[in-house]
Amino acid sequence: MKVLVIGGGAREHALAWKIAQSPSAGQVFIAPGNAGTARLGTNVPIKAGDIPSLLTFARENKVDLTVVGPEAPLAAGIVDLFTSHGLPIFGPSKAAAQMESSKVFSRNVMTKYGIPCAAGTSFDSYTEASRYLEAQPLPVVIKADGLAAGKGVTVARTRDEAQKALYEAMVNRVYGDAGKRVIIEECLTGPEVSLLAFSDGETVLPLVPACDYKRVFDSDQGPNTGGMGSYSPPGFFGTAEAREATEKVLKPAVRALAREGIPYRGVLYAGLMMTPKGIRVLEFNARFGDPETQAILPRMKSDIVDAFIAVIEGKLNRVKLDWTSDACVGVVMASGGYPGHYCTGLPIHGLDTIDRDVLVFHAGTKVGNSPDEVLTDGGRVLTVAATGHSMAEARDKVYSNIDRIQFEGCHYRKDIALREVK
Repeated sequence: MKVLVIGGGAREHALAWKIAQSPSAGQVFIAPGNAGTARLGTNVPIKAGDIPSLLTFARENKVDLTVVGPEAPLAAGIVDLFTSHGLPIFGPSKAAAQMESSKVFSRNVMTKYGIPCAAGTSFDSYTEASRYLEAQPLPVVIKADGLAAGKGVTVARTRDEAQKALYEAMVNRVYGDAGKRVIIEECLTGPEVSLLAFSDGETVLPLVPACDYKRVFDSDQGPNTGGMGSYSPPGFFGTAEAREATEKVLKPAVRALAREGIPYRGVLYAGLMMTPKGIRVLEFNARFGDPETQAILPRMKSDIVDAFIAVIEGKLNRVKLDWTSDACVGVVMASGGYPGHYCTGLPIHGLDTIDRDVLVFHAGTKVGNSPDEVLTDGGRVLTVAATGHSMAEARDKVYSNIDRIQFEGCHYRKDIALREVK
């Protein structure tokens, strides 16, 4: 099979890496890819948002399967377009992808069908939202409705911080049109976990759970990022908790969308919080998480291509996923200044010194003047991941290797999965 992976981050590198292991996979194309994907497949210089050019490439190259990594092409309807041209593609339709592209949409679904989530209200008027906000207890959460690259949520601990977040989103439009509408909701407390599941519109097949770290600095300090690391499995979220989340959140969400005439086919990501009152949904995503994917796929023993095809063909009930009992830890290496301003084009050294059982998934990288030269090309540059018989072993492998990689301004969190080994 010819397989096309759309996207250029560490998530897409991990997906391409796993796809390439399948006996069904022949050529693997990655559009646009990065310096890491260039070493396991063929990079295609088409941006993930250039849907017409991606369609043309897939048709001209007779691509047998397309897998969509990022959320933006899904929200723009790439699955609907490819499907209308008879091209098999893994991912939800534009309508189903609203579970991520519109927090108001997903909240309405959860409220209508009794899926547990935080109490809150949506607004499209800044004046009304500001007045409502003044009466809410602190801390309070302000969420931009649309896609904001993982940065559209503010947990405000003061009135000034809350009003500033609202003003920035709705008036200054720091998130563009994503901030036209907002949700103001109660601040939940408890450990967070990500639980993803394959769905063909009827069958729901969960993956193993993972935890990610959104704040840029150790001890959850600093601004939110796209994610600074991840690990799997979390000790506080075992088989019983995963079963409960599947029965109370994932299956009801898929059934709800089916009843709304919007069958969900793809991978559904539930960001959950284990509150004192039980499981609550923080968010839904319509695709694989980043950086969770880099901690989940190294544990998967099953053929991922078989799962993708089963989802597309509506035969997911025939699939069983097998996993190793190993732990996996992934740590993101970021550019100096990220998630604010950062420089690119800096040389990366030491990639050839990493132990053979340690994985390096590229994100913001590009090939330099020679095939062996790798340069930084984004905010999140690399995810260094490793498995081990215990979380401590996986952590030790990652952190004993990560210092061998250097680029100017590099920073990373030192506490990924630390709570699991204390």
